[in-house]
Amino acid sequence: MNSAQTIYDLVGEEKIRSLTRYFYLEVGKNDALRKLYPEDLSPAEERLALFLIQVFGGPDTYSEQRGHPRLRMRHAQWKIDADMRDHWMNAMLKGLDQLKLEQDIKDAMMSYFVRAANHLINHA
Repeated sequence: MNSAQTIYDLVGEEKIRSLTRYFYLEVGKNDALRKLYPEDLSPAEERLALFLIQVFGGPDTYSEQRGHPRLRMRHAQWKIDADMRDHWMNAMLKGLDQLKLEQDIKDAMMSYFVRAANHLINHA
């Protein structure tokens, strides 16, 4: 991975969108996560896809449509403790495992997800 290249440059939008599809398939199987979402997961999937595209170096469509991500503020209405973080991380890692990525790219994405998930914990 060249330091000037972003994850978005290396994997492209379709792989990021595939990751969000795989993630939400896992959400649908996980009772703890599923109860946090409305019946139709497609709006959440689209928001996450746009967010990850932006985070990983793609277009700023998420911010143009929704403003600054403010992850903690947007997630403050839900109790997120270490167990919930682990449910989320497991779903995301299962999704990530579905993609055929070079290990350094996968490691960089996992590193971001670990930092973000830990940042969102709002209950001990």
